[in-house]
Amino acid sequence: MAVPIKIYLRKECCQKVENVVNEKIAAEKSVGYRTYSVIRKIFVYLLSLLIIIAAMLFATNKSPNKSMFGYRYYTVLTDSMVPEFSSGDMVFVKLANADSINTGDVITFNPSSGSEAYLTHRVIEKLNDYQGTGVTCFKTKGDANDAEDSFLIDEGRVIGKVQFHVPKMGTIVRFVQLRWYFVLPLIALMIVFLKLMKYYFSLQGENNKLGDLSDSEQSKE
Repeated sequence: MAVPIKIYLRKECCQKVENVVNEKIAAEKSVGYRTYSVIRKIFVYLLSLLIIIAAMLFATNKSPNKSMFGYRYYTVLTDSMVPEFSSGDMVFVKLANADSINTGDVITFNPSSGSEAYLTHRVIEKLNDYQGTGVTCFKTKGDANDAEDSFLIDEGRVIGKVQFHVPKMGTIVRFVQLRWYFVLPLIALMIVFLKLMKYYFSLQGENNKLGDLSDSEQSKE
């Protein structure tokens, strides 16, 4: 009866070793896949969100009067408001009237009725009932400029107050507008890259498994 007992114990021991090896491989593979999955999900979600926003708000509409839910969106073209925001950023402007604007607010306005250009500067003085006209005017200045703007802004040329900005989003949106035919190939390339990453992690896990099993077989002998 001694021989069968030894064979049984040997099989049981080998099975335990194999289980430990498999658990180790599964743990290593799990860490790799977890890292890959997190990176992939973050990338896919951010890319999808960016594409949806760009498509809904900007890609087919280059008008400076575009708005949604009471907000308008403008790309900053100069560094006159550094460090508040810089060129390439996108500012989100809530439509507002003169009564809700105060000194210190950052506003977007049309500096000239005959121009389609827009500026975003800070209010340094609010002039109610300017010279008895009943019109509210504003003195403005870029944070990075040495002097205030050389003109007054009447309430009719004010778009609204800047609520927040997204760094460099304006650059990305402008790229989508002007180079939209690059976007689809870029997305396709990123999908291929993610597929290759998945294949790499799978192959690496299989190679580790085969190597550990080979070592286990050698230890049995």
